[in-house]
Amino acid sequence: MCETSSTPPDFTDKLAFLLATLGPVGRMPKAPGTWGSLAAAAAAWFLFLPLPWGERLLALAILLPAGAWCAERTEKALGCKDPACVVIDELWGQWITLFLIPATEPLWIIPGFLLFRLFDITKPWPVRDSERWLPGGWGVMIDDGVAACYALTALTVIRLFF
Repeated sequence: MCETSSTPPDFTDKLAFLLATLGPVGRMPKAPGTWGSLAAAAAAWFLFLPLPWGERLLALAILLPAGAWCAERTEKALGCKDPACVVIDELWGQWITLFLIPATEPLWIIPGFLLFRLFDITKPWPVRDSERWLPGGWGVMIDDGVAACYALTALTVIRLFF
């Protein structure tokens, strides 16, 4: 397990660590991924869902390389692969899951959160394998993106019937 009790000494690494951990969220002692997803779901209500579709897509497109950079810098600074404290991937995955939710229907955030956690934790094929498809921070981000695709699909199907 990686040591996350202190922040990296270099300013750029500190910034990457701060963003990768979503501030204090990734440093929660138990289940930082769940806390990161919960923070992302809460933030989606007022930061992501109010955006028009094109701006949501742009936010996700910016978040992917930014998250990959932050995750990779944090991995190197802490000296371990995919540290649990890195939760920016949960932000990206949670927001992909909620991409099709209209701003007028925020209650769908709850099943979206639960579905994303289900697929992120259980990691059905190819979620588990996808982290190895790309190196460093890109791999950290991509497995949550794949889990989010499962969650988005499931959430969309559920919404069709309710």
